[in-house]
Amino acid sequence: MATVSLKEAQDKLPELIHHLSPGDELVITENGQPVARLVPTSVEPSERKLGAMHGTVLQVAPDFDAPVDEFREYMQ
Repeated sequence: MATVSLKEAQDKLPELIHHLSPGDELVITENGQPVARLVPTSVEPSERKLGAMHGTVLQVAPDFDAPVDEFREYMQ
């Protein structure tokens, strides 16, 4: 866990943010005391879009929900 002073964080914030990797943590201190923690986000909002697969299933087999022969004995 790396630490930087508040002054250094103010001067180099973009650089500090861009050097963070998943799982990294940067503690910002003021007068030697921790005041904030900088961590990267776990998932970027652009990666998750609800309904992104809507309309992609073009055909469903007529026996899609029929029992599988190999599991017939377990379903009785």
